[in-house]
Amino acid sequence: MTLPERTLPRMPTSDAVSLQKLLTNIRRVIVGKDSVIELAVAALLARGHVLIEDRPGLGKTMLARAIAQSIGATFHRVQCTPDLLPSDVTGVSIYRPGREEFEFVPGPVFTQVLLVDEINRTTPRTQSALLEAMEERQVTVDGDARPLPDPFFVIATQNPVELTGTFPLPEAQIDRFLVQLELGYPKVDEEVRILAGQIDEHPIEEIEPVISAEEVLSLQAAARRIHIAPELLRYIAEISAATRRRPDVQLGVSPRGSLAMMRAAQAYALLHSVDHVTPDIVKKIAPAVISHRLVLHAQRRVGGTSDTIVSEVLADVPVPTLPGAVAPR
Repeated sequence: MTLPERTLPRMPTSDAVSLQKLLTNIRRVIVGKDSVIELAVAALLARGHVLIEDRPGLGKTMLARAIAQSIGATFHRVQCTPDLLPSDVTGVSIYRPGREEFEFVPGPVFTQVLLVDEINRTTPRTQSALLEAMEERQVTVDGDARPLPDPFFVIATQNPVELTGTFPLPEAQIDRFLVQLELGYPKVDEEVRILAGQIDEHPIEEIEPVISAEEVLSLQAAARRIHIAPELLRYIAEISAATRRRPDVQLGVSPRGSLAMMRAAQAYALLHSVDHVTPDIVKKIAPAVISHRLVLHAQRRVGGTSDTIVSEVLADVPVPTLPGAVAPR
């Protein structure tokens, strides 16, 4: 069934211009990783958070800083260690004898872009301090709920190689991340561009804001207005249901994962100036959104990966046909 034209919101030209400026600015720092940049920005537009699992030295911190500086946002970094306490992240109340009262000293979580570096090096107790912040956008200290700035965007990193002294993220924590990404090694030509671009100074030192944090909030609202047809809502639900039926999957995608797919698809459509979600967009964002949410049976972990299972699910679930749909450029 062809949807009436009036149901499809028009893409404001100003939104497209702002997003292109944002992407171009980030690409000045992160070379040759356009797909990763787009998915990270889509997570920001969808009011989600990003987990980057990759080796050291590939630009995870630079990606977070480039996004923060490009949107004129406040930026804090937490370096995770085994002795990091929850109060080191959320803040603490300190008694001031002169005033005979407690004063709350905010922790680094009170920022607009938060980089949580090597999140799996801190204890589950401290990891859990981020749960409320990421989901509720507030933290509770001494019984008082304190709202976080808006927008609030978490980029967490972890090293997949080193296992000694690490604490794997529990499923509840992983599920809070809209997408999980990998930067990967650059190609030789890309690495030459990286070297040439840093002969004098790092490009991050020259990055200036190209949009404001207030514009980010406007773009987040615009993403929620991107049209998604009922057929695609069913398609997303069928993808999630298919992961739950797999005999090699112990824990499939939850309804929260389905919501994450929908929000990420809307944001990705906005990012590409498409005024409605298409099946191609859903297939494009699905691996980054749902692979990390799957828990495999032990025997499958030896011979396969979550990425393989997602690819098989996307190949098996019938794709709906939407007349007049436009794929992203």
